[in-house]
Amino acid sequence: MKYQVVRNTKYDYAGQSYASVYPNLHKYPATMLPQIGIDILKELNVSGGTLLDPYCGSGSSFASGLECGITEMNGFDINPLAVLISRAKFTKISLNEFVETRQTFRNNVFDFLKNENNITDLKRPEITNIDFWFSKEVIANLSLIKHFINKIPNENIRTLFLVPFSETVRDCSRTRNNEFKLFRMKPEDLLNFNPDVIGVYFKKLEDTFFLYSNYYFPKLKNEVKITVEYSEFQPRNEYFDIVLTSPPYGDSRTTVAYGQFSTLSNEWLDVSYARKIDGMLMGGVKPKQIVTKGLIADCIAQINQTDSKRALEVSAFYNDLGSSIQHVANCIRRGGKTVYIVGNRTVKNVQLPTDQFIAEKFTENGFSHLITYERALSNKAMPSKNSPTNITGKTVNTMLSEYIVVCEKN
Repeated sequence: MKYQVVRNTKYDYAGQSYASVYPNLHKYPATMLPQIGIDILKELNVSGGTLLDPYCGSGSSFASGLECGITEMNGFDINPLAVLISRAKFTKISLNEFVETRQTFRNNVFDFLKNENNITDLKRPEITNIDFWFSKEVIANLSLIKHFINKIPNENIRTLFLVPFSETVRDCSRTRNNEFKLFRMKPEDLLNFNPDVIGVYFKKLEDTFFLYSNYYFPKLKNEVKITVEYSEFQPRNEYFDIVLTSPPYGDSRTTVAYGQFSTLSNEWLDVSYARKIDGMLMGGVKPKQIVTKGLIADCIAQINQTDSKRALEVSAFYNDLGSSIQHVANCIRRGGKTVYIVGNRTVKNVQLPTDQFIAEKFTENGFSHLITYERALSNKAMPSKNSPTNITGKTVNTMLSEYIVVCEKN
């Protein structure tokens, strides 16, 4: 059975970006436009209840929910950096306490720097290949900033200090910052690369506070309760009224490398498993057999004809996505709705109908498919082309459209 898809230009948002509604506190790959969530929730007449995002990333769905009057939301993500960003945006703090903490923090940092010997006493962090990715001066200054962030007693305020710290780690590392994967700068670019770590951090701290206090804080009324957990979503006794989410479009290793993007930040944030995250995400563990049932089976069979390894990798992702949908479906109230925003990636010149797969899995789990909208994909930060053959110069479009899949529990 093929599920109906309607091209809807209303959801294209040509010329708009994430920042058009809610500027992000931290760069993050493949973030969902909050505008999509706002408009689809309004179209579905959702203005209350409890919202779930089982793969919440940096929290776009929560921004959408707040705009539509939803005050209770739950998010889950395996990536600690994603959870840090979401918590920083959607946890209410005292602005006055932040300002006082910032002044104390600044005084402590600059008092410490007056004695050059102080910085040599700081503990060297355990970062994989640290001298490959950072100069000694950068390591020393990042360690200094982290030392004083750790002394901030209020955990929620400390979280807001850690977000610009993560951005500073990225900007002052020897990585190519326009990439989501870990690539080192070219040798000629390194010659003139001598970042002012302390200056970069304090500028980012100012920017973070400005965005938080002007765009997020005003929405966090006393009745708002947004909980974000470090884990994959598992079945629970709670029941949700609406799911709004944009799951990964494929396994992290070959689609959007969330783990690689976050690796250095997570290691500086003391996450011991930072380099294992891509393997923990959907599709991270390959099955022994390819998928042979359902709408996706024929596509995987085509891939298997040319590359059995890729067929197994693709099967791993859809097995995990199917299991996750079953867990989500079991926790939705009758009459509750699910909104999944996805792209249909191309593997080995075969386009994978992820939108159809999601509709199929929800209908198998007691839902009716209401509608799928197709929108032009022109404003999401992710690769638009890839090289499936690894032949230089030979590329194909990966995704040109995105799909908004809406189902309702019977």
